[in-house]
Amino acid sequence: MKKKKKSWENVPVEICEYDTAWPLKFEEQKGDLMKAIGNKVVAIEHIGSTAVPGLGAKPIIDIMVGLRQLSDAEDCIEPLRRIGYEYVPELEAEIPERRYFHKGPSNLPKKHYHLHMVEIHREFWNAQILFRDYLKTHSDAAQEYFKLKKDLAAKYRLNREAYTEAKTSFIRSTIAKARSARAGHAIRVRSRVR
Repeated sequence: MKKKKKSWENVPVEICEYDTAWPLKFEEQKGDLMKAIGNKVVAIEHIGSTAVPGLGAKPIIDIMVGLRQLSDAEDCIEPLRRIGYEYVPELEAEIPERRYFHKGPSNLPKKHYHLHMVEIHREFWNAQILFRDYLKTHSDAAQEYFKLKKDLAAKYRLNREAYTEAKTSFIRSTIAKARSARAGHAIRVRSRVR
């Protein structure tokens, strides 16, 4: 059986230079999210490439909302709809540890904002924070990632799935480096405390 294509899969992959408006757009959305669903939220983080100063990216703001339990996301669907976020339940089969929403003009299939609701401090949460923070503190890795994304966007211009898959080894490797660096830092701190 042939896999059904999603509406955005034929939209070209576009990598833009860093835009200083990205963190401001995140903060605006964060304020709106806190007003709409703040009673369910433990934390809200700006993730992905648009969260790393100086790093070019697809012009989509990725937002991660940490919940105490994933079932709290059900209570957020309607309040999020009222502020423009569309829930995408069909992705639950692919990403059962998340609830995914997007927001933006209806004529843009990929939208401008991606919202990932997850249980706080689970693997997805931790990996996203590690990746973002490592790129923020290692400009050489951030520039390497930017070059990789530009190269892959040229190679897989009309194949978002292949583009995303081709970045996976870099992302996993970077998260492993971030974990190693964090563990090394914790060991150094503990040894100084003794």
